[in-house]
Formats: sequence, structure tokens, C-alpha cells
Amino acid sequence: MKGGYVGKFLRVDLTNKRVAVKELEESLLLNYIGGRGIGVKIIYDEIKPGTHPLSPDNKLVVSTGPLTGTPAQSCSRIFITSKSVPGGIHTTSSGGPFGPQLKAAGFDYIIIEGKADKPTFLWINDGRCELKDASHVWGIFTKEASEILKAETDSKAEVMCIGPAGEKMVHFASVMTNDGFSACGRGGMGAIMGSKNLKAIVVRGTGEVNVANDEEMREAVREQIELYKKHPSFEGFHNLGTSLVTLAFYEIGHNPTFNFRQEEIRNVEIFAPENIGKYIVKHYGCPNCICGCKKIMKITSGPYSGVMWDMPEYETQWAFGNNIGNTNFESIIVLGMLCDEYGMDTISTGNVIGFAIELCELGILSKSEVGIPNLSWGNYEAVLELLRKIALREGIGNVLADGVMMAAQKIGRGAEKYAMQIKGLELAAYDPRAAKAHGLSWSTLSAPRHSVGWSKHEIIGLPEKIDPYSTEGKGRIAKYNQDESAFCEALGFCIMVPAFYFITDQQYAKLAYAATGIKQFKDPKYLWLVGERIINLERAFGVREGWDRKQDTMPQRIVKEPIPRKAAHGQVFELEKLLDDYYEVRGWDKKTGIPTEEKLRELGLDDVAKELRKYRQSLGS
Repeated sequence: MKGGYVGKFLRVDLTNKRVAVKELEESLLLNYIGGRGIGVKIIYDEIKPGTHPLSPDNKLVVSTGPLTGTPAQSCSRIFITSKSVPGGIHTTSSGGPFGPQLKAAGFDYIIIEGKADKPTFLWINDGRCELKDASHVWGIFTKEASEILKAETDSKAEVMCIGPAGEKMVHFASVMTNDGFSACGRGGMGAIMGSKNLKAIVVRGTGEVNVANDEEMREAVREQIELYKKHPSFEGFHNLGTSLVTLAFYEIGHNPTFNFRQEEIRNVEIFAPENIGKYIVKHYGCPNCICGCKKIMKITSGPYSGVMWDMPEYETQWAFGNNIGNTNFESIIVLGMLCDEYGMDTISTGNVIGFAIELCELGILSKSEVGIPNLSWGNYEAVLELLRKIALREGIGNVLADGVMMAAQKIGRGAEKYAMQIKGLELAAYDPRAAKAHGLSWSTLSAPRHSVGWSKHEIIGLPEKIDPYSTEGKGRIAKYNQDESAFCEALGFCIMVPAFYFITDQQYAKLAYAATGIKQFKDPKYLWLVGERIINLERAFGVREGWDRKQDTMPQRIVKEPIPRKAAHGQVFELEKLLDDYYEVRGWDKKTGIPTEEKLRELGLDDVAKELRKYRQSLGS
């Protein structure tokens, strides 16, 4: 290994209190690169089918990419992969300094297994590793817990930790980094850490990440920065982050309202860039990223005066805004802050609350069951109380904390119709009816993360403009975006880079080769091959869990109810037609949605092809 990788990983056995330092396998790097790729491969190989996500037998892989900690822009990501609480294989990520610090401490990734007998944190300090007692920070909010652990270890350390929601195994609990400002939010990774009694990972590293060719890296980064600055969205993204798109997406019908009922909402102009911008008091960003999209906001008047917190991203603005009929921006800042402190995914939390409000409106949930008599659309004070109940699993919060799919099953009385989820994961801030390839990515992925497979072709018209409402050719677009997302997250990129098409695949390859010196990475076609391999391996994991075409679905509201408001009026999601197109493009069996043996062998997944043979036979494929 000439560069990009530091060459070692950690295997942490919480049950037996053992930490072992291991050497990287070069074949693993060549075939899966890093980040999401390595995480998916390890979880596929080491987790038996049928393993309960919250059992000690489940594992977490905390990983970086080969570009993490190098001068490459937008690559300071940390990735967590596991069998998610909804049941599929899932990777979630966050930005900030944690990923670069882990590599500076001497490790490319960590495998966490077993369960500690008491609250524990892992302390990594320049190659030295120790499991330490975390009882004194159990039950404490994420920001304060991070500050306490840094004071005990090293003030320059970085902390990845869970909050009270993770400790109580709320199914959409997040893992917080960057002093509680950044979230590995989706898939319940915080609940999995909580099930293992693992409060935090604290890391301090003073080493460097070498690259194979310094001169080539400098040139590649210079070109990368030039491409960023020429991008039509760069200036707005730099000034406002993802807030740039909130109102614009509402105006094209892609920002759903009222639990995806898509009715018009009043006062939506509060999400205009000039109105959001007035709360910003500080701009900052992740290491080695000129985008600088992160913002600190401050409320200077009203009941929340004095609150200062990280800017709620587009998804959070939707979750606690249009999705619950709320246009009080100050309350959205506060609701986002509380999710960060409790350690909960804002997307799923807002989705669950919208679901609960609609059930109350319809009389499926009574006021006495909810325990909040004024829970209704736009009543953010009632929403604050419900959020607390969910985080602490109190009353109705104990039911909702399991997510909309399981909550609907427990509530019954027709509640399933209003649960906006796919494969157990709550839908995010986009309406599949208004961008068909985007929705197709959601329905077919192992875990329909909000930004993975994001359809830039339909939404911003790059790298080619595609009619968002048409069903023709959407399998090709969905595959393109999924495969690109996969290899980008294997390299260590922020998902915003492929989502907005900031650079080309030739530029990805140039950066990857300059960092690692691995000749295969010099060819963009090879990176695309790795991306496709990752997607197929994720699919194979789902097949082993008993998933097939029947799980590639959409909520009935999305399939049967046309969008009523002017933007995207009359659109529905034509699921079966879109799936047929997608499976054909993928080389998967149309009847079952299982990758064919020929496709798996083409991708170098011969062992997987052999393993899935019995599943194909059982389904008559």
C-alpha cells in the first residue's frame, strides 16, 4: 500500500473486553475500496441470516475511505455499517473531524462485536486502545457527554457517541459526532450501540495519512476545486448549505407536506433563502472542504431567544416543517437541537410525529392514548412534548419509538395505511411521485437512505436533464445514481458531491489513484464496477433475510393517491412498471428481484452466486 490507507484496523470484542490490532487485507481494499464498501463486505461475511439487530451477535463497522484525511476535498467522512434495526444492511455517515482523526490515530476501520457488561467507551490514542467505564456519562445528552469524555482523555480528541435515545434503543436513534452537531442518523445505529452498552468512541491521532503521489494529488485537488467553483449551485450551497433547496423543492412538488398528503401549506415563504439566512451567525465546514456548508444559527427573539445551534439541514427543515404543517422556523431549530441532544434521527422522528398527528386527526389514536390533548398540525409546542416522550420511551412514545411500521402494527385500526415507510425505514423529504427515478432508488435499495441514489438528473438536470414525471428509462437512471453513490462512499466522499454532480467520474479516479497508487483505481470504469458490486452485495444480504420483489414497495398513498396540489399535480408512482425496467437494467430476475447467477459472477461474486442458488430455487427463479 503506497498511500491513502494507514494499513491497520481494530477488532473490538466488548463481551470479552478485548481489543486487537489487525493488518488490512489488500484484496479487500482492491475489491471494495473502503468506507461503505468495506463495511458492507464485512457485515455480509460476519452476520448470519436471521440475526436480531439488537442482539450481541450483530456487529458495527466504523470505517473511512482511502481519501479520508488526504487533501482531497469533501472526504472527511466516517461511515457506520451494520444490520440495521429495520433489518437490511445499512450504511450511514457524518462529516467533521472524526474520520481524519481515526486515520491519524493509525486505523482505517473498526469492527465492534459483542456486548459490554456495563456502559463503556472505547479510547483510541495514537495506536493505543482501551475500553473504559462510561457509567458516569450514561443518560447524558450527546454534547455534554462529548465534552466530559474529551476532558478526561484529550481536549483535542474527537467523540462519536449516543444519547439517551440510543441507550433506550429507540429504533431510529442516531450516533452523533462533531461535538453533537453531526449525525450518523439513519438505520438505528445509535440503538445498536446502546444494545451493546457502548456509549462512545473517543479518538485522538497525531499521525499523517500519506498519499502515493504528492504532485498528482495537488494537481487533482486543484482541478477539483476549480470544478466546484464553476458549478452553478456552488455559491448558494456555500452560503446556505442544504437550506438552499427547501423552498425550491416545495415549489416543484418534491418537498412533501402533512405526512405526504401533499396539501398546500401557508407561510411557506419562511423557507426562502433570505429568511433562513438571517439566523446564521457563523459559517464553518468539514476539514478539507471549500464548500463550508455548515452553519451555526442563533435565535434572538421569542420564546426560544438565546438558543444557538447547528443549522437544521434540508431534511430536518422538512421533518419538523412542512411534514407536520409547521412554519415556525425557530421551533424547527429547537426540535433539531433536541434530536441531536437525545441522539435521534431527525428524518424518522419527524416522519413518526407526522404519522401520529394524522392518526389523531382521523380518530385512530385518541387524545387519552397520546396523552397530549392538543397534538395537531403545526402545534410545535405539542410536538416538543411528543419528541421527549419518544426519546425517553414514555407512554405513546414507547410505541412510536419503534418506528412507523412497527407502531402501525401495534396500533392497528387501519394505521398501516398512513405509515410512510419502505422496508421499515421512514421516508425522507422527497416525494417519489414527483421524481420517479428517485423513488425507484428508494424502493429497490436495501435501506432507502435519503441521499443515496438521489436523482440529480430529474431534480437539477445534471449530468443530463430527465423528465421527472416520465416512467421511461428510469431503471437506467436509478442504477446510475445508486452505483455512483456506492463507489463515492467507498472512497470516502460526502454524498453531496455525487448528488449535485460537483465532479466527474474521471476526477474521482484521478484523486483515488493519486492517493493510493492502485492502478485499477485509475480507471473510472473500475470504480463503477465496485459501486455495482457493493449494491449487489447489499441486495444479496437482503435475499438471505428473505427479501425479494415483494419488499421493493411503496406506501399505498404514494402508489394510489395522486398529488393534489399544483406542483406535480396528479402524479402517482407506477411501481410495477418501474421495477420491471430496473430489474432488466440490473440483470436481476424480474419475477423475484434476485440478482442472477450470471450477474453475480460477472461482478466477481462467485461465492455469493453459489450461496443464493438455494434462495432462487425456493422462489422458482
